[in-house]
Amino acid sequence: MKIVFSNRAEKELKDLDKSIKQRIKYGICNLPSGDVKRLQAKQEIYRLRVGRWRINFSYVTTQTKNDTILIEKIAPRGQAYKE
Repeated sequence: MKIVFSNRAEKELKDLDKSIKQRIKYGICNLPSGDVKRLQAKQEIYRLRVGRWRINFSYVTTQTKNDTILIEKIAPRGQAYKE
């Protein structure tokens, strides 16, 4: 599966501490396994929980295959669900 980062997610990941960044990268590399749930408000968005951090992502489908994951947002729990 291919993983693509939005500009926002790249910036948020770059600004994190090294240890947190490593944990988040490890969680993203193991997608779709892990603590993943679909968000209720937005049916096409999922979240991955890594400690107190949340990674919001979606699947980009082409011809009925989920072959790309788009990482949209990386934020602490309190800010992850705010737009």
